[in-house]
Amino acid sequence: MAASIRTLLVEDVADDAALIERELRQAGIRGATRRVDSERAFREALSAFAPDIILSDHSLPTFGAGDALRIALLETPDTPLIIVTGSLDEETAAEYIKAGAADYIVKHHLERLGPAVLRALDLRRARSEKVRAEEARRQSEERFRALIEHGADAVALVAPDGTMLFASQSIERLLGFAPAELVGRPGFDRVHPDDLAGVQATLAEIASLPGAPLAMGLRWRHKDDSWRYIDAVAVNRLAEPAVGAIVVNFRDQTARRQAETALRESEERYRTLVEGVRDVIFALSPEGTITSLNPAFETITGSRREDWVGRPFENLVHPEDLPFALELLGRVVRGDLRAVSQFRVATAKGDYRMGEFSATPPLLEGRLIGILGIGRDVTERVQLEQQLRQAQKMEAVGRLAGGIAHDFNNILTAITGYADLLLEDLRPSDSRHQDVAEIRKAADRAAGLTRQLLAFSRQQVLQPSVIDVRTLVGDLEKMLGRLLGEDVELSTRLAPDTGRVKADPGQLEQVLMNLAVNARDAMPQGGKLTLETSNVDLSEGYAADHYPARPGPYVMIAVTDSGTGMSEETQAHMFEPFFTTKEKGKGTGLGLATVYGIIKQSGGFIWVYSELGHGTTFKLYLPRVDESADLSRGPAPARSPAARGSETVLLAEDEAPVRAVARQVLERHGYTVLEAPTAEAALDIAARYSGTIHLLLTDVIMPGLSGRELATRLADLRPEARVIFMSGYTDDAVTRHGVLEPGLAYLQKPFTPDTLGRKVREVLDR
Repeated sequence: MAASIRTLLVEDVADDAALIERELRQAGIRGATRRVDSERAFREALSAFAPDIILSDHSLPTFGAGDALRIALLETPDTPLIIVTGSLDEETAAEYIKAGAADYIVKHHLERLGPAVLRALDLRRARSEKVRAEEARRQSEERFRALIEHGADAVALVAPDGTMLFASQSIERLLGFAPAELVGRPGFDRVHPDDLAGVQATLAEIASLPGAPLAMGLRWRHKDDSWRYIDAVAVNRLAEPAVGAIVVNFRDQTARRQAETALRESEERYRTLVEGVRDVIFALSPEGTITSLNPAFETITGSRREDWVGRPFENLVHPEDLPFALELLGRVVRGDLRAVSQFRVATAKGDYRMGEFSATPPLLEGRLIGILGIGRDVTERVQLEQQLRQAQKMEAVGRLAGGIAHDFNNILTAITGYADLLLEDLRPSDSRHQDVAEIRKAADRAAGLTRQLLAFSRQQVLQPSVIDVRTLVGDLEKMLGRLLGEDVELSTRLAPDTGRVKADPGQLEQVLMNLAVNARDAMPQGGKLTLETSNVDLSEGYAADHYPARPGPYVMIAVTDSGTGMSEETQAHMFEPFFTTKEKGKGTGLGLATVYGIIKQSGGFIWVYSELGHGTTFKLYLPRVDESADLSRGPAPARSPAARGSETVLLAEDEAPVRAVARQVLERHGYTVLEAPTAEAALDIAARYSGTIHLLLTDVIMPGLSGRELATRLADLRPEARVIFMSGYTDDAVTRHGVLEPGLAYLQKPFTPDTLGRKVREVLDR
């Protein structure tokens, strides 16, 4: 059979190396071969290649067999090395063999190489097996000695008359006497008088039964005069020359007896403790059958204890969680003292509660006698953890949505701007006018989507005022009635003392409209929609169980429908943007995302209750304020065309399309425009421009300096210049939590040419 080995060749002549490899193959030796010709390469190969055998030329230009042999003996002493050379005198060959080489081969007799390699490997293998056998024997002897001398049990050799001939060191722990104090003396002179006759009879019986073990129990007086309970097993080895005695194995059972006594005495205390705790305490047989349950089991599950005692523990567990329960029991059986797992258990109502279970394996004489465990109801805690993870996910999605909306708003600003400029230039009779109008409408729809994304990500600019919630809901009632249709009954329950909140009225109206539309779609066959308002004061306890609620006074607005309800899976995703259960083309999935963003940005939170087939309730909680309601709301005045101007505007915007369209709009309105792609460029223009700069129109977020930093530095150069900030989303550099700081002018992207013209004129005329 061909051998497969790793061969390391120390050879500087490639042809000689090829001859050696061919000779090895002819000898049936296969495997990897590596050739080296320097000390550095040789050392690396010893480590990385790990050869089975080394074949070295006698002499290389800078390295030879003597060096290779010396290094190999130090680093891999078990690897045989054979000298393969063109010529070698017998004296040198003998020196190599004395130094540790396995053999030497002359190159013109390479036919000897294969047998020499196989012989060297056989010798190596034999040495390794001998070393392993000797090591195994040594370890076996050490283990046996350790077992006898240091084991928990004591071993003694006793003569038939009871004289102790040998005692292991561990007998001192058992009886308090050193082996030297017992050897040569009667071995059982300290046995309890009541047990002595039985011991003597057992010894006599053992003497007549070679090789048959007999067990006996006895009490033995310790050196400190206390009595120890001993279990002993004796075997007659008198006929064996190596032993020539009765071998007795002693085991101290005192602790077990004391433990049994203590266990009996503590049973009542244990029972009192178990009966009174709120966690489930259970006991199982080693096979997993329930043997005991405390009253907390009935409190948590609603099931009677007697109905479950005697049944398999796994029958309590939710089928999907069964692997977790079996893993827990398996870890306990394997001796894990800290096994913990979570899984759901059945209740009398047919649902499940989440429990956190820990278990431990009580042992008796080293044998598993059952499983003891504690189960704690963590259903509410797990729900809170899930809510926290959901909130964190929504925060991450919100940041993503805000970034997308910001970039998209820059694009839409250019599209809507150029579309409006084209509409100004084209006559209504021009066939292209209608095409551009359609582009403008599509851009408006896209802008609406970005506004919803900004609402979800809480990056919109709010105009908050103090709102009387009853008045706002009452004003919406007629509109909602028309929106819902005749097959949906609308009712309101508005508490007379409902307080006021501080929020953006338009945004709050949008929240209620979105919820009403969703409710209508959930009642395709008609139903009932109820709007409720009331004051609530949330306690610390409620807030702890309803993350992310905070304790304090709130106004609660509830929107309840009698529709189809939502599954748990749907509820887990309902506030995510673009998630929808509606058919394709019938919803963008941004309605509830917008609701979520507006309520969160207004300082409130949402709690949802829904079951399939039983409808849905959205409860909106907004912080209650004591301020008077703002009565200034009313219809917006009619708008006239934006006035023209002749002032100079410094335009700083890093997005080229937005900058270009803004410049065209401003120039059409008569303004002189100084254009800069960065804040640094704008400052340079301001420093070099000789005329007056009346207005800075700057993006908020730009590479390098931000728009706010630009405005601050420009104030030193041009104190007379007014400032308008523009952005695709809000930023703390301009706004605080989405609310515009007093005195700052802000332009939300995407904006129309008319909006830009009005804002510029408004700020200049202020």
